[in-house]
Amino acid sequence: EKLPNAFVIKCNHGCKWQYIIKDKEAFLQNKRLFDIVKRNMTGWLQQDYSFWNGFEMQYKTAKLNHNVNVPRNDKYIEPKILIEHLMRDDLNNPAEEIHVYIFSNLPKYVVKLHKDNKITIWDENLNYVDDIFSKFDINIFEKADANIKRTIELSIKLCKGIKFKLLRLDWMLYQNKIYFEEFTFTPHSGFHNFNKNWNEQLGGLLDIGEYYEF
Repeated sequence: EKLPNAFVIKCNHGCKWQYIIKDKEAFLQNKRLFDIVKRNMTGWLQQDYSFWNGFEMQYKTAKLNHNVNVPRNDKYIEPKILIEHLMRDDLNNPAEEIHVYIFSNLPKYVVKLHKDNKITIWDENLNYVDDIFSKFDINIFEKADANIKRTIELSIKLCKGIKFKLLRLDWMLYQNKIYFEEFTFTPHSGFHNFNKNWNEQLGGLLDIGEYYEF
């Protein structure tokens, strides 16, 4: 009874381990779907995502399922199930997002993800930038509005006092307001195709002269 009519049920220690429930009553009445969700959520709670899709050690969990000799400490994630409101203006379409790319604690690029794989990219001075990412087909021009500027300001505050070589801060646009989503430490698990010349340009922003631990 406490749950909203539309919600997301997910695990806190992985990526894409989630189910989007648009209609609570229909979900509860669909025993087959309910059992599938229950079975998969239970299975995900037993998994360690850190080697699932690459090498993403920020996902290390308290119960390791591999033989890597890593000391147990408080940096491990305790696997849990989270349930949140489904924040979409249109239940059938994902909300727009804003990704702020941070290099050495400074924002360098801001990417707005529109619907249908359309994106807009700005640099740290909010100048429009041609498409960096080869997986997106349509890069559209749009002037940076107050929400874009605000995400940069808030991203700087969130990174203050913490040393990051590379970090992506993800924000959601919902009812024309911005909401913080997450810190993304290894976008695309560190494997991503960029358009010509951008590999070297982005790589030049990455300072690898000193190692920082999470």
